[in-house]
Amino acid sequence: MYRYLFFDFDGTLYDTVEGITRCVQYALRKRGMDAPLDSLRCFAGPPLDDMFMEKFGFTREDAEQAVRDFRERYVPIGLYESRPFPGMKDLLRDLHAAGYRLAVTTSKPQVLAEELLRRGDLHDLFDCICGAAEEGEGNAKWQVLRRAMERLHAPEGESVLIGDTKYDVAGAKRCGIPCIGVGYGYAAEGELEQAGADAVAADLDALRGMLLT
Repeated sequence: MYRYLFFDFDGTLYDTVEGITRCVQYALRKRGMDAPLDSLRCFAGPPLDDMFMEKFGFTREDAEQAVRDFRERYVPIGLYESRPFPGMKDLLRDLHAAGYRLAVTTSKPQVLAEELLRRGDLHDLFDCICGAAEEGEGNAKWQVLRRAMERLHAPEGESVLIGDTKYDVAGAKRCGIPCIGVGYGYAAEGELEQAGADAVAADLDALRGMLLT
């Protein structure tokens, strides 16, 4: 039985794809490049520098500069082009009332995740919020998840990660815990199943049924 629920942020708790894709497009245009917004959905969640290298073949140096350019638009504008998924606040309140320990584990800079959680009136529902440091190593999904587990003293056998992409599944597996994928997020069709998610909730009602029955 799960007692500790570790939630991904982008595509799981919050619908952030609009702001993220517009800011990626902004960074690309500074290099004379362009891409349709819909083709940039893969940037919502994973570390940005990794995605710039994976999708566009950037060098590490170019990817780090692209992330700086991304943040030129993201911090004043793109951050706020987001919202909690409908029904998320009610689900979290019910989980909290049922005695679950709730945590956020995200590759988004922690300070930005905390700001959005406060704006969405979700911050106080979580026992732990663990995100990426602004600079430095140790921001991979599994590393952020491991830090959150350590802070809560969460046993592997009582923990589960809830996320929307293959990166969440891989991070959970590396930390020795299962992953419930959410089908309403940003994964490509079949991505979560192919990555080995232990279960996939098609929508928020299905996730509620998995956790509160």
